[in-house]
Amino acid sequence: MNHLMKRLLGTSAVVIGVMAGTPAFAAGTTAGTSIQNIATVNYQVGTTPQTAITDDDIIIVDRKINLTVVQLGSVTTSVTPGQAQAATTFTITNTSNAPIDISLAASNLTGGTAPNSAGLDAFDVGSIGGFKYYLDNGDGIFTAADTLITFLDEVAVDAAGAKVVHVVANVPLTATNGQIAAVTLVARAQEAGTAGTQGANIANFTGANTNAVETVLADDDGIDDNLGDGTSSARDDYTVSAPVLSVNKFSRVISDPVNGTTNPKLIPGAVVEYCVSVVNSGTLASSVVITDNLPTQTSRSAANATFGIWEGGTIAAGVCSGGTNTGTFASPTVTGNLGTIAAGATETVYFQVTIN
Repeated sequence: MNHLMKRLLGTSAVVIGVMAGTPAFAAGTTAGTSIQNIATVNYQVGTTPQTAITDDDIIIVDRKINLTVVQLGSVTTSVTPGQAQAATTFTITNTSNAPIDISLAASNLTGGTAPNSAGLDAFDVGSIGGFKYYLDNGDGIFTAADTLITFLDEVAVDAAGAKVVHVVANVPLTATNGQIAAVTLVARAQEAGTAGTQGANIANFTGANTNAVETVLADDDGIDDNLGDGTSSARDDYTVSAPVLSVNKFSRVISDPVNGTTNPKLIPGAVVEYCVSVVNSGTLASSVVITDNLPTQTSRSAANATFGIWEGGTIAAGVCSGGTNTGTFASPTVTGNLGTIAAGATETVYFQVTIN
């Protein structure tokens, strides 16, 4: 006698990461397996043993569909404004008792608290080029060795079916230091069976038992999915790490042709020192270059040229000093190359001109 057996094998397993220990998977007996149980009756007539009689019961294991999505690690992805191909990373595991295909759909969180910090979602990634998905090559880090995919194909059950997927997007140039963008990845169970072809969504069977292998959607109620809908979801986030530069230009009169250096005034022939200071209140800034177009009422005299153009100096009590005399002048433009400015640092470019 054949019967069908529903086997709901508990809640979905949580996969912490590729190398984060051995998770307690719950795929169980493979769907479609026949389980035969035979009962035997032995008896005798008088003292003579008789031929035993038997009967069996065969149950067919139905298909339990379940999958889990978790972010890999618990640290935000540090990005810079305008960065291309910034990755958040997830582990997706098929905890069903049958192979499945798994579709992938990432989206931006709209507001709310990001998963890896107390900060709030403040901007969106992927506005240029959208989201792309890469299957990790085994090192858990997004690199050129990873494979661009559109879905997970013929995913085996339990540990053999644990896949690391990088969700990759571009960061807008308008993102500012400290801003956070949270993303959601929703994975959906789909029919397997044809390699290289994404199968249809798997539907739950809610009718009475039949002699066929039936399907039970056993997934949990996730952060961005619902109980028993054949999906699982998780969130990850990006945090912008960028320089925050502010510039301040000021001047002081050094001498004039009447008073010399004693209480000089801003008259024609006076020497004026300009200083441009740059403060970095964010993260390290690189390739910082200052250009300053001199006004027509000023010029660079021989003495000014001898004084030079100083780069990478400091400022104290309104006076710039130090640095290296390596700036350049190509009329009417003064150029000072500051290179990198560390977080919290201030650097200056200063030079002298003469009032016409």
